[in-house]
Amino acid sequence: MTGEPDSAARSEDESRLQAMADKIADIGAEMGLPFIAVSADISDPDPMLDANGVPFAESRFRWIDPDLVYWKDRSFALRSDVLRTCRLVAEPFYLMDGQAYSWRHINALEDVDLTKASKLYGMRSSVVCPCHLPLGVIGAIVWGSDTLIEELPAFFKAHAEELHILALKFIATYRDMRLERRTHLDEELTRREIQCLKWAAAGKTDAEIAVIVGISAPTVRFHLTNASRKLGVSGRTQAIHRATKLGYVGAVTA
Repeated sequence: MTGEPDSAARSEDESRLQAMADKIADIGAEMGLPFIAVSADISDPDPMLDANGVPFAESRFRWIDPDLVYWKDRSFALRSDVLRTCRLVAEPFYLMDGQAYSWRHINALEDVDLTKASKLYGMRSSVVCPCHLPLGVIGAIVWGSDTLIEELPAFFKAHAEELHILALKFIATYRDMRLERRTHLDEELTRREIQCLKWAAAGKTDAEIAVIVGISAPTVRFHLTNASRKLGVSGRTQAIHRATKLGYVGAVTA
């Protein structure tokens, strides 16, 4: 088994992707948010393409301001306050005249002012679905309107979960189809390897990790070397980076 999708499977995925794009547009119309912007990876300036190689922003979706061709602006994601918020929030949220809300209190939404962004992009009402995917990739779907939708809070409350799942499926399917190579973890990391990686990520030296974990410094280096090999990288720094992206290294309390 090569891991490469055959033409039939790829064709099926293309059809599935188009069907989801249609559903995204239909839901937008139902919400009164007919304008849609999408990104499979906000760190990547390349646009999402349909089966014909045309950006979805030109074929299936459109935006409030027809002159805002964000998918051709390679620095747009760095300037957009909405996309910066997607780096901080992993759950759907909605905007009404620049004020951000969600289904629950989210601290990060208190620290962002999206009034300027809403005016700049013509959004009086919008729903934003960040999509946090494996290996640190963040995608996003934004449904927007140039009018204030008074019913938006009620619609969001009723449909936020559906929107979130749809956005994740759409972005994840696209990402999986477009990846040039697949990332495998052929061997599981051991509990000790993960321990050593966590403390290394916290800035501890091999000697300090040895004292904390209760093993020798050479054994610490052995575990970190093994972890690097399993993660398919070279060196301590790359191993920490890859392990963090894969969710092995979370918050560490020193």
